[in-house]
Amino acid sequence: MDIRRSTVAGSFYPHDPAELHDQVSRLLMENRHEGPSPKVLIVPHAGYVYSGPTAASAYSLLQECADRIRHVVLLGPSHQVAFEGLALSSAETFETPLGAVPVDAGLSEQALELDQVEVLDKAHTLEHSLEVHLPFLQVMLNQFTIVPLVVGNAEPDEVAEVLDSLWGGEETLIVISSDLSHYRPYAEAQSIDAQTSTAIENLESDLDGEQACGCAAINGLMVTAKRRDMEVSLIDLCNSGDTAGSKQKVVGYGAYGLQ
Repeated sequence: MDIRRSTVAGSFYPHDPAELHDQVSRLLMENRHEGPSPKVLIVPHAGYVYSGPTAASAYSLLQECADRIRHVVLLGPSHQVAFEGLALSSAETFETPLGAVPVDAGLSEQALELDQVEVLDKAHTLEHSLEVHLPFLQVMLNQFTIVPLVVGNAEPDEVAEVLDSLWGGEETLIVISSDLSHYRPYAEAQSIDAQTSTAIENLESDLDGEQACGCAAINGLMVTAKRRDMEVSLIDLCNSGDTAGSKQKVVGYGAYGLQ
């Protein structure tokens, strides 16, 4: 079986399974939010000491719908490899210290029917933007499969077409992985991220990389969300200066639910 091994265990999150499970469970308990069950989550992807509380605030909303979710369509930006379109992995499972998560072969084949989707393993090999979400999903959900898509240079309509193809019903959760502004002074980041957050809440589809590293996936989501008359709920908005980092140069984190 072809396995995509964890590459950031021990750095972004603990390598020890018991320690990892305890950390994720504690984050979920300490950052629990009440609200409607989401169809889509936008969640940050930094190390857990930095963005873990914000990520947990989003994933805590799955409490009421966890038993229904069987598939997770996971889109995140490429930090390592430049390419056109969206990239699937040839791996049959994605591994974390908490175990292996199966890749949904049927939904992956469905995505590959679109011209903008290809299998490109090098886009996944060292990419953390999808991996860091898996332990949260493993703790929150029961048995589920994933469709792991790294997003390269893709137009909003191309991403929206992929999302529409994989949308499904209440059994399918969509997770968009993105941080917000990067390496700005604290007050400047707060201002930029507040404007970005307003744009997301208004379903605007013209974000750029200065506002969110996952802008391509978010913009595509905004296109299909507007067509579907969805509502965006802000769950949490902060930056690394609020959690574990210096306020000299911070990274912004936002969590949003769409329903």
